[in-house]
Amino acid sequence: MAYRVCFVCTGNICRSPMAEHVFRRRVEEAGLGDLVEIDSAGTGGWHEGDGADPRTVSVLDENGYTSAHTARRFRSSWFPALDLVIALDEGHLRELRELARTPDEAARIRLLRSYDPAAGTGLDVPDPYYGDREEFEECLEMVEAASEGLLAAVRAELEGRTP
Repeated sequence: MAYRVCFVCTGNICRSPMAEHVFRRRVEEAGLGDLVEIDSAGTGGWHEGDGADPRTVSVLDENGYTSAHTARRFRSSWFPALDLVIALDEGHLRELRELARTPDEAARIRLLRSYDPAAGTGLDVPDPYYGDREEFEECLEMVEAASEGLLAAVRAELEGRTP
């Protein structure tokens, strides 16, 4: 059974699709593509059915990542099928914990930047939506930095599973 990771931001058009595509490449480069499934969603449904923000697509494409995406809203019913739910900021973390129906489900929720040892105490990935292209590029840098630590954590979880 695959290890399942879902990245969650507000509308699922900027940060979480960026994290999804960056992490998918890290997983594939590590040879774990058959063992890990990566997805993303938003805490709200305003953009359901939409593609990623054009600035997200541009930054991903220019940095060699895939960018095909359809936004959707996170559902509490998904928790049993997920191993990790990765929040992009503290607000998402709180909302997801409110959606969790059991302590086990709540324990699966983590902040993305908690996997970046250089992040310090500021663990939010700021929302670039109301900013310019520079904010999207900074978002990508934060996501990339945290993805290495997340990959190490997922690899450790996979190694700990019994066949």
